[in-house]
Amino acid sequence: MSIKPRIWAYSLSATLLLMAPFDILASLAMDIYLPVVPAMPGILNTSPAVIQLSLSLYMIMLGLGQIIFGPVSDRIGRRPVLIGGALLFAAASFCLAASSTVAPFIVFRFLQAIGASAALVATFATVRDVYADRPESTVIYGLFSAMLSFVPALGPIAGALIVDALGWRAIFAALGAVTILALVNALLRWPETRPVIAPNTRRSILPIFRSFTFWTYTLGFSAAMGTFFVFFSTAPRVLIDRAGFSEMTFSLAFATAAGVMIVTTRFIRKFVAMWGISGSLARGMMLLLLGAALLSIGQIFGTASFLTFILPMWIMVIGIVLAVSVAANGALQGFGDIAGSAVAFYFCIQSLITGIFGTLAVVALQGDTTWPLVAYSALMAIVVLAALALLRRRKTLG
Repeated sequence: MSIKPRIWAYSLSATLLLMAPFDILASLAMDIYLPVVPAMPGILNTSPAVIQLSLSLYMIMLGLGQIIFGPVSDRIGRRPVLIGGALLFAAASFCLAASSTVAPFIVFRFLQAIGASAALVATFATVRDVYADRPESTVIYGLFSAMLSFVPALGPIAGALIVDALGWRAIFAALGAVTILALVNALLRWPETRPVIAPNTRRSILPIFRSFTFWTYTLGFSAAMGTFFVFFSTAPRVLIDRAGFSEMTFSLAFATAAGVMIVTTRFIRKFVAMWGISGSLARGMMLLLLGAALLSIGQIFGTASFLTFILPMWIMVIGIVLAVSVAANGALQGFGDIAGSAVAFYFCIQSLITGIFGTLAVVALQGDTTWPLVAYSALMAIVVLAALALLRRRKTLG
């Protein structure tokens, strides 16, 4: 038996202003740091391999930390996990700005990732607590995905501007300062939302892994986010090396895909109302397949260009928004009292699938062509569509 927590009294726009900084900062801490990576071995008197470790360690802990903080948030609440994670992230960021040798730098990157992971879990578990059965959840998930799509495009540009004006330390100081502002806002306005579970009624996490529904929608999320990851990984080589785009022209072309995401989110509530959760995910996967087909045609019969690479990606990002907007609700349904754990595994599994299979696609196929993007998106979309068909059949027979 669960008791409803304090009512969330904020409008959708106020909720986004409260939550979005924690979602964005977790990703921004990786991307804003990229422009200074080549200079860091000389700055910290170490090797490039050790600096690469600071990037890899952050990515790994951002995913794995969620497995820890999901169950923790189910037991002690979303608010303390969010506040503690944000405090750790801010403190680690300021310590990174003050670091002069490599050992503390690596340690503080590790702690920064732990803080980011905790804040991310608490944020998405709160969305699940508050909006589980409300249409606003699709808007929030869609907007989060659209905002995050801008981070890889604009994060490095922001980092380069900060470095040119104030030096590399200002990157981490800026991350810490922005986090403090978001934290103060959360301290004043973020109530506890975790359902209160009666003694001896707390559920095991094993049903999460036994749920075919959970796996179907988690794979859908992985298909969507992995497609954007492979696009991000291959786009510079396709458009700059093959098509001859300048860095600025490339940035503008890349940003148009993020713009399509933003526009799509404005209509996502209507789409989900028409098609439902499973119908929206299915259509998202079909758009990935359509985009993959157009990319293949362009690769075989044309040359690398805006028309053959970016325009098909516009179709795919619409599918990405459709999938991401409903995947969380689909995967997490039925796990309200262990939403923190379910959210943690949902994101961790997606990170592993995206990181492993997306990277394999880029490495195994020609990274300066569209084939990695075609292979990943098409294969994952087919798997998800097959899983959805089987899920519908099970529900019909059951």
